Amino acid sequence: MKYFETIKCEDKEIFNLDFHNSRIAATIGKNIDLNEYIYPINSKLLKCKVIYNDDEILDVSYEEYKKKEIKSFKIVYDDEIEYSKKYLNREHLDKLYEKKQKTDEIIIIKNKLVSDTSIANIAIYDGTTWLTPKKPLLNGTSRQRHLKLQTIIEKDITEADLKSASKIALMNAMIDFDILDDYILL
Repeated sequence: MKYFETIKCEDKEIFNLDFHNSRIAATIGKNIDLNEYIYPINSKLLKCKVIYNDDEILDVSYEEYKKKEIKSFKIVYDDEIEYSKKYLNREHLDKLYEKKQKTDEIIIIKNKLVSDTSIANIAIYDGTTWLTPKKPLLNGTSRQRHLKLQTIIEKDITEADLKSASKIALMNAMIDFDILDDYILL
């Protein structure tokens, strides 16, 4: 089985490495220090992709990062999807993403609860508190960091909760906590 990490690098700085190292340890049951493998190639905003398996780091690559503009979401339903580890094989997620129609991104409902988008964890603002699903598809590194900082709280989030939220936020290694207050749900 192959897995990957996406790590933000900018101005030759590597972001949130402890959280990525922890996820690798949780995924394969051994400690690998990514500090020994990541050397940003320039000072631009880079997406570093580290591919690994149960035994070793297989590849480290860099590409300049351009943030994807996300303003609209298609709600899709799938009770079978399993993506608890950051698998290199994203075939199931890719098939769900194909259902987005003319929207920019999908929000996956699993077992009647909001889980994630195809590229990020999600949080909703209920007017007083930022809430994130108790059962995300993937325990993302930015999500873990925000839970530790107590800027978000875990809760089961229904589709009705999602639709009544005043704002949503997307979280991943590259965008951190991107708040959207002008978006469309379909």
